[in-house]
Amino acid sequence: MLEGLHPNRPTHVFRITTDERSARAMTDMIGEIFDPAETAVASFETEDDGPWLLEAYFAHQPDEAAIRDLLRPIVGAEADKGVFLPLEQKDWVKSSLEGLKPVRAGRIFVHGSHDREQRLPSDIAIEIEAGLAFGTGHHGTTKGCLLAFVDELKMRTPRHVLDVGTGTGILAFAAAKVLKRPVVAGDIDPEAVRVARENARLNGIAAWMKLYVGPGIRHAEADRPGHFDLVFANILAKPLRMLAPALARVASDDGTIILSGLLYRDVPGVLSAYAHQGWYLQRRYNLDGWAALVMTRGSARALPRQ
Repeated sequence: MLEGLHPNRPTHVFRITTDERSARAMTDMIGEIFDPAETAVASFETEDDGPWLLEAYFAHQPDEAAIRDLLRPIVGAEADKGVFLPLEQKDWVKSSLEGLKPVRAGRIFVHGSHDREQRLPSDIAIEIEAGLAFGTGHHGTTKGCLLAFVDELKMRTPRHVLDVGTGTGILAFAAAKVLKRPVVAGDIDPEAVRVARENARLNGIAAWMKLYVGPGIRHAEADRPGHFDLVFANILAKPLRMLAPALARVASDDGTIILSGLLYRDVPGVLSAYAHQGWYLQRRYNLDGWAALVMTRGSARALPRQ
């Protein structure tokens, strides 16, 4: 489970090993209290049914005592076992992409600048320079959405696309390049939108991107009832559940909603939230422990795909 982008030049990291409940609670707390442009937090399972590791990255030297006091109500004395470490200054963008292989979903080809020569003439190529693999197409959630989009195109051609929680812009870029139409995309994090705007220029599609900063659909470009026949939302389970009424409202009656950012155990709760809005699972994609869900209005028809 990942939250946010690395600060541009992180100087310190805090690490603590704990149980899943505590890791999730601390991730939520740090993510809510600290400026996302200055701090990023990640928590993940280190092995099957094993302990969880939380990592928080800071752009400036953190107040260690204050952070321990902040976490103490959640983990008690275990907060004192967390470790603060200085980080070697480096180019995080370059280092995060070095060694990452390109990602292909049908003709969609996501790559860094160092893999341009691998593009084929028929590819719909998307070049991304970003601070984390999450959002560059290498993460299972993003690739799952891309595969779902490719299969959606085999059945119909969407005309109005919305990408909620766009991150570095991958899904919106894929839709714009394939459909050759403007795409609305937003994120609650201004830094993410800045990165997406730069990536859009890099890919020559800035004119097609209608980017906004705001939570969910809280923007005039996005809050358009019944307008979008394809909606992407690659976020996390809790916000996806909370957004169910809003996404159902802006999606057209014959539209499709593609959801991801979900661990397998999160899927039932998300399906329930959307079922209450009249949306049901049509296809599911499982990749690297993450699930992507394709939802439509009407009766349920689950078609799992690995």
